[in-house]
Amino acid sequence: MSKIGLFFGTQTGNTQTESEIIQKEFGGDSVVTLNDVSQAEPSDFNNYDYIIVGCPTWNVGELQSDWEDFYDELDNIDFTGKKVAYFGPGDQVGYPDTFQDALGILEEKISENGAETVGYWPTEGYEFSESKAVRDGKFVGLALDEDNQSDLTEERIKAWVTQLKLEFGL
Repeated sequence: MSKIGLFFGTQTGNTQTESEIIQKEFGGDSVVTLNDVSQAEPSDFNNYDYIIVGCPTWNVGELQSDWEDFYDELDNIDFTGKKVAYFGPGDQVGYPDTFQDALGILEEKISENGAETVGYWPTEGYEFSESKAVRDGKFVGLALDEDNQSDLTEERIKAWVTQLKLEFGL
């Protein structure tokens, strides 16, 4: 069993691709197990002390459909003692008023159930006007933008994984 469970939902494949890059940066499937949330059960989260949640912001500030379907199930999971990090793609140009809202929606719900949020990410280098994912001037997780800044994705993931290794204590 790996140390970290990465749970993702994907519509176009971007979040799955980013999940695979994150897994590789951590050292492969012996460290990070990928879990498609559309196939997940609430009990799957019990297998990990460290969790990474990947969700794109869809439409106008909405959860991706697999996470939307799973959202109420989050109430059945006790995240006490678990460190949870978040990432996801969004479109800061097309949707500057709801950029990364899905991360904020999930982080709020999961934190209410006892999780400790790790992996905060700076808002510098992004152009948006509002986001439910900003707390104290930082994103609650890694903000990616495949539509407008795809050239920065791998560099951002590498830096974020280095940060998470420290915050997870690995």
